[in-house]
Amino acid sequence: MHVAVCVTGGVAAYKAVIFIRKLIKEKAEVKVVMTEEAASFVTPLTFKTISRNNVYCEMGQQQGIVDHVELAKWADIAVVIPATANTIGKIANGIADNFATTCLIAMNCPKFIVPAMNDKMYDNEAVQRNLQQLIEDGYQVLEPDTGFLAEGYDAKGRMPEPDAVFKWISDFISNKHDLKGKKVVVTAGHTIEAIDPVRYITNHSSGKMGFAVARNAVRRGADVILISGPTHLANDTGAKLVSVRTTAQMHKAVEEQYSDSDIVIMAAAVADYHVLRPSKQKIKKTGSKLTLELEKNIDILKTLGQKKKTQKLVGFAAETQNLLENGQQKLISKNLDLIVANDVSRSDIGFGSDENEVVFMRPGKENINSPKTDKNNIAKMIFDLITED
Repeated sequence: MHVAVCVTGGVAAYKAVIFIRKLIKEKAEVKVVMTEEAASFVTPLTFKTISRNNVYCEMGQQQGIVDHVELAKWADIAVVIPATANTIGKIANGIADNFATTCLIAMNCPKFIVPAMNDKMYDNEAVQRNLQQLIEDGYQVLEPDTGFLAEGYDAKGRMPEPDAVFKWISDFISNKHDLKGKKVVVTAGHTIEAIDPVRYITNHSSGKMGFAVARNAVRRGADVILISGPTHLANDTGAKLVSVRTTAQMHKAVEEQYSDSDIVIMAAAVADYHVLRPSKQKIKKTGSKLTLELEKNIDILKTLGQKKKTQKLVGFAAETQNLLENGQQKLISKNLDLIVANDVSRSDIGFGSDENEVVFMRPGKENINSPKTDKNNIAKMIFDLITED
C-alpha cells in the first residue's frame, strides 16, 4: 500500500509522526508532503527518518523533490493529517497554490481528511461548508473529537488519536462500498425527559449499537447522519453527529433528514412518555409519595413508516418477553422493512454490552437468528440484509 501523507501546519502535526509509524509497522510505504507551516511544528528530518523516504517540504529544505503528477500516480491513498481550516478551504475550492494541495487535486485515489482546529474555527459556517463540499467531492472526512485543545479548554476540534485514524482508514479500505452515494440516517442512545432541573426519565441504552451501525455505513461508503441522545461514546464513526436530548428533539432532527434519505435505522431507545408538567424547580422530598402525570410521546418510527416512500426503514425491538411476537407486531404495525429484535433482559447482550444476539425479521420472509457476536458484526448483517432486497 502506497500512502501519501500530507501534513499541514497545526499543533496536532506531531500526531502525524505516530500515525506514520503505525503505517510503517503495517508494511505500508509512505511518502510525506509538508506545508511550509507544518515544518514549523515538526522537522522534515523527523518525517524522513520514520517514513524512510525523502520528504517534500515547501521551505526549500526538501530532501528529494517528487513531481506532483508522479506522486499522484504513485499513491494508493492520500491522508491529510492534521487538516487545517486553511488547507480544507483550499482543497474544497480547487486552489492549488502549494505542493500538497496540487497533489491532492491531481489524485484520483481515495482521500482522507482529518480536521484539527479550534472549536470556533471548526463551527464556522465557511469551514462547515468547505467540509461538506469535500464530502460531496468524494473525500472521506473524520469528525474531530471533543477534548483538551491547545487553547486550554475542552471543546470539539481535537484531532482523534492516531490509532483511531488508522482504524478508520483501514476499515474503509477493507469494506465493500455498496452504499456509496446513499444517505443513511441512524439514531443511537437514549433520550431523556425532565422531571425537574435535576431528575429525568430515561433508559439504559448506551448508544453502542447505533454507533456500530453508523460506523459500518461509513465504511461502506454512505453519507451518514448520526442522531444521538446523551452518550459517553466518542464519535469515532466518521459520521456527521447531531446531538439531541429529548424525544421531541430527536423527532425534529430525524424529520429534517428523512425526505432525501435512502436508509433510516432507528437504533435509539426513545422514551415513550414525558412528564406533562415538569417542575421548574427541584422537587423537595416533602412526602412519602410522588405522583407524576405522564403523556405519551410521538412514535417516531411509526410516523416515519406512515410517510415512507422509497426509503428502507429499520427498527429495533428491545424486549424482555415474547420476543418474536412483539417483534413481528412492530414490524407490521410500523411498516418496516426490517426489525432487529433482541432480549434485553440478558445481561450479556443487553444495554451497555459490547455483544448482541438478535433475530432479524422481514415482511414475508423467514426470520434469521444471529449468533452472539460483536455489535459491529450485527451492524454489518443489517446492511447485508438491507442491500440484498
